[in-house]
Amino acid sequence: MTSWILLTIVAVAFLLLAEYRGSRVGIWTWKPIASTGFVATALAGGATATPHGCWVLAALVLSWWGDVLLIPRARRVFLLGIASFLLGHVAFACGFLSRGVSLPVSAATALLLVIPARLVLRWLAPHVTGELRVAVRAYVVVICTMVACAVGTYASAGGAGLLIGALMFFVSDLAVARERFVDHGFANKTWGLPLYYGGQLLLAASVTAP
Repeated sequence: MTSWILLTIVAVAFLLLAEYRGSRVGIWTWKPIASTGFVATALAGGATATPHGCWVLAALVLSWWGDVLLIPRARRVFLLGIASFLLGHVAFACGFLSRGVSLPVSAATALLLVIPARLVLRWLAPHVTGELRVAVRAYVVVICTMVACAVGTYASAGGAGLLIGALMFFVSDLAVARERFVDHGFANKTWGLPLYYGGQLLLAASVTAP
């Protein structure tokens, strides 16, 4: 399991270098490798042994596809990437629910998340048009639901890594949104990519929790 975590860490370092240099070949090389590392981490941790693990593994595989689909710049492919990540968040939520969840805590968290969700949508509104607007709204709703389920699971069954991983994933998506819709630049990658891959590794490692 450790070797796969190290693979992701090294691959992310090279991915950041490729992003800095604007190397499309480097991005196409290192991004799938980095994402393969978190899928392999879950498998090495025994993901297939429990319902929670199977759901998390499915979510990580969908995230792998989302990562690859976000590499091209075509609008239609980007929509497919959003769809893959959206389904991944649904799978994460199902995994959290299968592990145990405090519904009152999840409901309270969901209500609190309405505020940041509305702020994010308002921030993006001038930059998102057409079919992307519907996709982005749906994505924000689903990722907030995933985080609410993670908080409820932590309250019910513990698992700090699971909770932190979900929160890191949530915050990292702000970098993706800023890069795609608001302001392109390497600065978005410097914090977005480490947060994203760190969060995915934590979620992958959560499959070993009792």
